[in-house]
Amino acid sequence: MNKIFIVIPVYNEAENIKECLTRIENEVEIPHTIGIVYDKEEDNTLSVVKQMLETDNAPPVVLIKNKYGRGALNAVKTGLESSSEKYTVVTMADLSDQPVTINDMYEKAEKENACIVCASRYMAGGSQKGGPFIKSLMSRIAGVTLRLFARVPTYDSTNNFKLYRTTFLQKQKIESKGGFELGLELVAKAHVQKEKIVEVPTAWTDRSDGKSNFKTAAWTPKYLRWYFYAFNRYFLFTSFK
Repeated sequence: MNKIFIVIPVYNEAENIKECLTRIENEVEIPHTIGIVYDKEEDNTLSVVKQMLETDNAPPVVLIKNKYGRGALNAVKTGLESSSEKYTVVTMADLSDQPVTINDMYEKAEKENACIVCASRYMAGGSQKGGPFIKSLMSRIAGVTLRLFARVPTYDSTNNFKLYRTTFLQKQKIESKGGFELGLELVAKAHVQKEKIVEVPTAWTDRSDGKSNFKTAAWTPKYLRWYFYAFNRYFLFTSFK
């Protein structure tokens, strides 16, 4: 029986998806299924995946159409809701995340009965190479201050590379509407609900070409909502919408 459902949102990832899936199969030792979530049938990722599925050593992949509308956030939501395994992992197809870290995430979850295991770029042993400076700075500051002042037990709350206990996900109503603040939302909610959050180090490498799609002005208020929400465990703040 598989123990991990790995969610990968895609949008025209034909150049990356074969290597991404190959690395997962070579590096992830835990039994797993991979859910590739796409927006439209014309996505060039699909032809590559379908070719791989016709081979004798086809990866354990299921193709899932995004049911909430276009965009990575909606794709991740669709993927999370499609999981029936014990744990659910979110990772990206752009080769930035290290699939081998999933083994450590699983072992940590089992050993400590954790609700969320964060792959952390900012804890001892973690690293980050590349990426927009402002985005990286904001992410690091958010993680450190949440740990120091809200006592969230991870230095990297904003990273979307996380393992979740699926029963926890099934109890949550996802409210994020913008960019990738979903990972922060779930950490904040788990913290307020007094679920166990742990972290393992990971190495993250920027593999994207061209201009970043991170929209600082538009997305910062959405992240701030969940940033302040995390303080609700200790202070009488009310989350704002």
